[in-house]
Amino acid sequence: MSAPAAPVTLKRALISVSDKTGLIDFARALDARGVQILSTGGSAKALRDAGLTVTDVADVTGFPEMMDGRVKTLHPAVHGGLLALRDNADHVAAMEQHGIGAIDLLVVNLYPFEETVAKGAAYDDCIENIDIGGPAMIRAAAKNHGFVTVVVDVQDYDAVLAELDANGGTTLPFRQRMAQLAYARTAAYDAAVSSWMADAIGEATPRRRAFAGTLAQGLRYGENPHQQAAFYVTGDARPGVATAQQHQGKELSYNNINDTDAAFELVSEFDPANGPACAIIKHANPCGVAQGATALEAYRRAFDCDRTSAFGGIIALNQPLDGATAEEIVKIFTEVVIAPDADADARRIFAAKKNLRLLTTGGLPDPRAGGLAWRQVAGGLLVQGRDNGHVARADLRIVSDRQPSEQELADLMFAWTVAKHVKSNAIVYAKDRATVGIGAGQMSRVDSTRIGRRKSEDMAQALGLSEPLTQGAAVASDAFFPFADGIEALAEAGARAVIQPGGSMRDDEVIAAANRLGLAMVLTGQRHFRH
Repeated sequence: MSAPAAPVTLKRALISVSDKTGLIDFARALDARGVQILSTGGSAKALRDAGLTVTDVADVTGFPEMMDGRVKTLHPAVHGGLLALRDNADHVAAMEQHGIGAIDLLVVNLYPFEETVAKGAAYDDCIENIDIGGPAMIRAAAKNHGFVTVVVDVQDYDAVLAELDANGGTTLPFRQRMAQLAYARTAAYDAAVSSWMADAIGEATPRRRAFAGTLAQGLRYGENPHQQAAFYVTGDARPGVATAQQHQGKELSYNNINDTDAAFELVSEFDPANGPACAIIKHANPCGVAQGATALEAYRRAFDCDRTSAFGGIIALNQPLDGATAEEIVKIFTEVVIAPDADADARRIFAAKKNLRLLTTGGLPDPRAGGLAWRQVAGGLLVQGRDNGHVARADLRIVSDRQPSEQELADLMFAWTVAKHVKSNAIVYAKDRATVGIGAGQMSRVDSTRIGRRKSEDMAQALGLSEPLTQGAAVASDAFFPFADGIEALAEAGARAVIQPGGSMRDDEVIAAANRLGLAMVLTGQRHFRH
């Protein structure tokens, strides 16, 4: 690639921005450094109104802006000025022959397409907010970064000025960094447009998918210290760890972010109108979930499911955190607490715990909203819709001889909600809207059943109870029981009611076992594998 060894002096800039934050100060700084400014439309008006001398792009191209602004910069006088190689004699001759002036700096941010979509705008309004000239200029300037500096983000204005002050112009490494950012921006923009259009036309599995994100923070490391990591956000307004405000504590780690997301997504399943709920997460699995009359009661009941695993965990609440609950939480080491809000007493109590992170989100995500989830595999991406499956009581099918009681039905629905967020094979024991034993992520469903029972037995001993709370509990299984042995293990643990999807080749045997053991059984017809 040809490029000058010395910094490139900026003599002529083209500015065309949708977001005018910081524009006037930046343009004045360029003007003070002797940079001639070309501009278009609203940008030119804003600059003139601020007293700056501006040349209209229309005066350079010889064509007025037309077609409601759709055509204004798509012209050789613009693109030639961006793409010409200054050290190529043929390019220089062509510029002189056709009266094309070099453009050394391009400052463009794009039509607010993502914001327009986020507001729920109509299809035609979204189409009109797809920028054409902007991406074309950005790509041209970025390709020719040997000579041209391109700026696509408001936050880089100061960096450009600092570069000019330090070097009298822009150096090649600086222009390379700006070009990389520029290509990433146009890629993200195109990804947003293509994803929106796929949704708009009902294309669930388009031939090509594009995903993009913006760096939110660099992380000290990934899951392990030898892995580099960073956190990128997609711009999705869904309340959660990506949109939360952090009030205190050190930076979140990779595992903190992953676990906090799992915790908040789980607790959002419980409508605040039905009372406070608390979820405690460890390694992306719940170790305790409960509802209560108060946030304090919900936390205590969730904590009593598995106090050992709760140490160093993540706590999520579906209602604002209050002082009484905060006072109880700080009695053990906790990594992160996330809630829609926190009152002054809670913040004061947490302030004494410098390593405890407090996040507030301003709201809860909608557990029934659509969206995409993806993960990397070697050589590709697995993409699926978010698991927004929901089962109402009216959807349940009672298949056992014994009918579940109203209390059992309430606990079955609670356990089913939690099981959706437990790694498969998932078994959740629940009583009185609180988990009392959880078995997660085992290769055998029977093993998960036994693990949940053992945890309940351990907690019964720790709490001084006469028997484990699995006695008389309701149980949820995220997928069907392939054999009757899982039902037999639940009965041995003292369970009295079971909710599961059904669909096994041996459903008849499983139902017969439930009848023989006196268990009530309901089927959902929907599973919740979570890997």
